[in-house]
Amino acid sequence: MRICFYGAGSKELKSKYIEEGYKLGQEIAKKGHELVFGGGINGMMGAVSKGVMDNGGQALGIAPSWINEFEPLKNSCTEFIYTKTMDERKNLFLEHSDVFVIGPGGIGTLDEFYEIITLKALNQHDKNIVVFNCHGFYNKLNETFLYMVGEGVIKRDMNELFQVRQTVEEVMDYVENPQD
Repeated sequence: MRICFYGAGSKELKSKYIEEGYKLGQEIAKKGHELVFGGGINGMMGAVSKGVMDNGGQALGIAPSWINEFEPLKNSCTEFIYTKTMDERKNLFLEHSDVFVIGPGGIGTLDEFYEIITLKALNQHDKNIVVFNCHGFYNKLNETFLYMVGEGVIKRDMNELFQVRQTVEEVMDYVENPQD
């Protein structure tokens, strides 16, 4: 299975998230899955890919060639696809992935997350999406979504669009057994 991971590429990310990202990468590799990610070497992205590669896994990085100006890219991926735009990158994430895992991240991660759940809400794909809420990172965002449902601006039950899990084990269990 090809697991797309969206997460921070920041060097300033707290180590507790880096450690969880590495564990997730280890599990992806141990279970024989392939990582699809944004290609960065820092933050959650870098930690997950390092966990995958250190444990004999496969990783596909996808990024615009110009992004090196903002963050260094991982040159040890199994395969790397360079794009011209961020939109092309996101389209390739969708094309090359079977499931999406959203880890702690910033504006770019939220952009990717919102796009993938919007496309699912509009029936443009039916792939599973799981939010990795390690250390309660997305608690406030979840409260915002619940508020939006209550206010009537989100019409579907959010559980139809994505699931929230707290630990690496719970994330991997959902990825492999989505009916749970």
